[in-house]
Amino acid sequence: MPMIPDRYTKTAILLHWVIAALMILNIVLILTVEQFPDEWVRPVVDTHKSIGITVLGLVIVRLLWRATHKPPAMPGSYGRLERFAAHAAHGVLYLLMILLPLSGWMHDSAWKDAATHPMQLFGLVPWPRIGWIMAIEPATKEMLHDAFGALHTWAGYVLYVIFALHVLGALKHQFLDGEKELQRMLP
Repeated sequence: MPMIPDRYTKTAILLHWVIAALMILNIVLILTVEQFPDEWVRPVVDTHKSIGITVLGLVIVRLLWRATHKPPAMPGSYGRLERFAAHAAHGVLYLLMILLPLSGWMHDSAWKDAATHPMQLFGLVPWPRIGWIMAIEPATKEMLHDAFGALHTWAGYVLYVIFALHVLGALKHQFLDGEKELQRMLP
């Protein structure tokens, strides 16, 4: 029977912190975009899109890594409700880390000016829009643009709550319960 590690692997730790940092940066960018001078708005939005697509790719790598590498067991002191909440929060975080970039990509693909404004990852790599969305007739596409935008926005709000609960839960276990919670995920 294989040993269950007491820490995450170095790869899992790296992916966790890189994805977290990119998500925080993306949140800061989009919440402050209106504070930038007008000529910076489009580059900031384009950077937000590039980071979102990067997060999507990294999350796919993280899920593949997780499928092939057993995570450390939760401490035995966790109650049944805490275990359920931790698994539920992680499941929702993974769902959001996929839903947010996809809904943003769909929102961008339904943008009326998408055909005349090519998308590039970090201004370097051409990135396609979603063809079937771009091919929809304009009135329906505008409705989808609004719907995908609303989904993206609301998923972002859910992310803020779940992210805060995730951090608060880790801090509670570390400092109030005396568990070595942070050591499992720190480099």
